Amino acid sequence: MLSNSEIFQIAMEQSAYDLNCNSTDFLSIKNKVVISEHSPHARKYLILPFYCNLVSYGSNIVASVDKEIEDIVKEYINTHPIEHCFETPNLHILNDELQKKDMRVCFMAEYFLPDVNNLRELPCEYELRVLKKPDFATLYTGEWTNALCETRKELDVLAVAAYDGDKIIGLAGCSADCDTMWQIGIDVLPEYRRKGIASALTSRLALEILHLGKVPFYCAAWSNIKSVRNAIRSGFRPAWIEMTAKSMAYINKMNQTKKE
Repeated sequence: MLSNSEIFQIAMEQSAYDLNCNSTDFLSIKNKVVISEHSPHARKYLILPFYCNLVSYGSNIVASVDKEIEDIVKEYINTHPIEHCFETPNLHILNDELQKKDMRVCFMAEYFLPDVNNLRELPCEYELRVLKKPDFATLYTGEWTNALCETRKELDVLAVAAYDGDKIIGLAGCSADCDTMWQIGIDVLPEYRRKGIASALTSRLALEILHLGKVPFYCAAWSNIKSVRNAIRSGFRPAWIEMTAKSMAYINKMNQTKKE
């Protein structure tokens, strides 16, 4: 099984592909701004090049940007402390500049990696079964939209389901978002929550992924306390944070979709 240091290195190498930088850039105490470009090795769901994407593994900020906003972002990240660059009120400064370019801050998330010293199979009062691609082909329904993705179903490669008799009550799935890292998503039916099912499914799937030689990772919005708690209970630890800007048209379309 991979060690924690190997897992961390693989994650930074993937971020380097995503941002068009070097993996060592994330360990520097100096911030760095690079021009975003397309990469065949980037996470498959990313829309590249970025207009403005900020990433921090804790030591600094690496910003992957469009050339026209390079100087603005450089001044922003070199003026404010790392953690304040990802939160209000300082974030309003960047967002005001983005809006002048018809862009806005859109996605803000925390990413988690497994701690192999704490990751273990957790107990569950319900039966858990490992599912291969043919086994979950019929599960692209409303209950499992975090575990499986209808629009990118070709990336979904493995899942673990919890059963109450013949009924699926929880599902953790993973997508092969890049060559080395698979992302975990989790859903549990409302009436079965708070029973430890989510953490049992997440930890079991993470172990299955590691045994296949891949790195499991987990993403949650900072405000999603339930998801963050599940990550930690399952043996994951915070690894990096990310903020992405999108066009106003993109954001307005997302908001309209949510209203519908």
